Order: sequence, then C-alpha cells, then structure tokens
Amino acid sequence: MAIVSTDKSAAAPFLQIKNIVKQFDDVFAVDNVSLDIQQGEIFALLGSSGCGKSTLLRMLAGFELPTSGQIMLAGKDIVGLAPYERPINMMFQSYALFPHLSVWENIAFGLKRDKLPAQQIEERVTQMLELVQLKAYAKRKPHQLSGGQQQRVALARSLAKRPQLLLLDEPLGALDAKLRERTQLELVGIIEQVGVTCVMVTHDQEEAMTMATRIGVMSEGKILQIGKPAEIYETPNCRFVADFIGSVNLFKGSVEVDEPDHVVVVSPECKHYINHGITGTAGMAVHVAVRPEKMAIVQNPPRDDERESLEQVGFNQVRGVIKDLAYLGSLTTYHVQLDGGMVVKVTQTNAARHDASHLTWGDQVYVWWCGSDVVVLTQ
Repeated sequence: MAIVSTDKSAAAPFLQIKNIVKQFDDVFAVDNVSLDIQQGEIFALLGSSGCGKSTLLRMLAGFELPTSGQIMLAGKDIVGLAPYERPINMMFQSYALFPHLSVWENIAFGLKRDKLPAQQIEERVTQMLELVQLKAYAKRKPHQLSGGQQQRVALARSLAKRPQLLLLDEPLGALDAKLRERTQLELVGIIEQVGVTCVMVTHDQEEAMTMATRIGVMSEGKILQIGKPAEIYETPNCRFVADFIGSVNLFKGSVEVDEPDHVVVVSPECKHYINHGITGTAGMAVHVAVRPEKMAIVQNPPRDDERESLEQVGFNQVRGVIKDLAYLGSLTTYHVQLDGGMVVKVTQTNAARHDASHLTWGDQVYVWWCGSDVVVLTQ
C-alpha cells in the first residue's frame, strides 16, 4: 500500500491519484498508488529505471490507461479523457521541437492548432519568449540553439496553452552536468512565476531535491515515502530510501534499549546511542543509518567533552584504517575499513583554502558521530 502525504493543507488537493494500478500481463508497473498534490506545487516522482514513475506520468497525460483507480484534477475524473481533452501539457526529455520551425513557430504551434485569433497567438508567444528570456532568438531554428535554450523553448511551448497541470519527463536529462545545475534553478523560477502545478519524473536525486516542493520515492511500482526534500534526506523511513537518497552508512544491529527519548542498538561494529525512540522490542533487528557528512574522522579517540552528552560517551565510535580517499575540491571523502571488515564512508568539508588534512592512506583513525544525527530503520 502506498504511503500518502501527511501535509495538512486546508485546501482540497488539486490533483488526486486514487489507488491507481497499471498492470502489464502479470507485472504491476504501478501498484495501488495514492497521492495528493496541492495547486502550485512542484512534485517529483523519484526512482530508478523501471520503478513505475514514467508509467504513472503517462497515465496522468492520458498516454496510458490505468488498469484501475481514479485521477482527479480540480475535482474532475480525467481517466476517460483523451490526451488532447485534458488541460495538461507534457515536456519530454528530448524536447520534441520541430526542427524545420523557428523558435516562435514552435511556441505558437499548439495555439494555432487550437485556432486562437492571430493577435492572441502573437501576444501569448511574445509573453512566453520574454518569460524564458529568448525574445532575441525568436527567428532561430532549434539546431541554432544551445541545449539549455532548446529546453527553455520546449518549456515555453508547454506553458503557452496555459495548462492546469505541467508534466516534466526527465526535463534536464539531455544537458551536461554544469548546465543542468544552472538550469534547475531557472526552470523552478519560471514555473513558480507562472504558478502552474507541476509533476516531474527524474532518476536524479539532486535534481529532485533542488527543484521539488515535495518528493515521492518510488520502487517496484509503489511509493515508499513522500515528503519535503529535507524530510526525505534526514528522516528516511526505510533502507531503500536512505540508500537511494544520497550516501549513507548502514549498520545492522539489534535493539538493546528502547525508551521514548533514546534507543541503544548493538551492532558488530559498535554500540549506537540514538536520540529518538522507535517503540520496538528488545532484540528487534534494525539498521542504523548515518550520513557520511555527519561523521567526524580523527586520529585520536574523541574526548568526553566533545560528545553531544555524557550519556553518549563510549557509543557511536568505531576504529579503522583509511583504505581510500578522494579530494573533490569542496570536500574530501574517506573510505575507512573497520576492524571487523566493514567499510565506512566519511566526508569532510574543506572549509579553508590550502587546509589539507594530514590524514592519508593507511592511517589508523577513529570515526564518531552524534546520537541526534542517526536514524533507526525498522524496515
């Protein structure tokens, strides 16, 4: 069963996906997904290839029919409507621009198909060109534009018909890394300026976290967790989400103490003190998740006064040897092999210029972390 949003907005959801199922033969591409999206939201469906996110997007667009379930847009069930009857536009990863048409003609194409008056088309296209800052490129053909400019033309064409819902399928997948990073913020700014509700599909976690108001993490046709980017990253609800969003160190262990304000978990590597309860039972198998940037790496054991609290002295600490390291400019990543064989990943910010760490390959080190930076995962 899909996990639905806990957002307590007073407004009725603008888009409601109710128990949607899409079955191909005996395979459930989308498996009983329910989801509420508010008007003006940018919602990202995030997951690896084959998880069902693109199939769900295609059902919203009308390119696929659900096996069962409802899709309500502004209170109206749109499942029976053809794609051209839905107040929805979709921007594809390839942009699908007409190569023989100019930028102006590409943006005007859908408006002409709808037989809008010429003056209204002129005004709308001009407005879109100004919105995406391409007025000077109106007469150019798509092949005369950069990848980022083509992407903005495709967005302008998608917004020209003033859809109630905008669907983005891997919107920045065709761009190189540097351009993609800059275009993410540009795209969000344009969407927010227009005020259109948006559902985007991506396998890129950074893209989802940069652009989306909320994220739904999908796997095997189900939505595992829905939340704001910070919620998904800091408080994942299962191992898959923790491991899929960013890097994480997972310690397998069992519950020794479970109180309302803290948990003690015993793993082969160490004892963990965590600053939250889980309402579990003694002996229960769990995983302790610690992000690499939450960890400290030092040559000597941490002093008691460095700890978050005296209760944590002796907890949340492992010893090992640096087996690999990578200087990445803004940060350095260390791979530390523990005495028991497990490899822990630690990242440290390089805050000062030429502040190179003296730690290197083969050094014996201690890695420690605070109980408030740890999450216990029961599934």
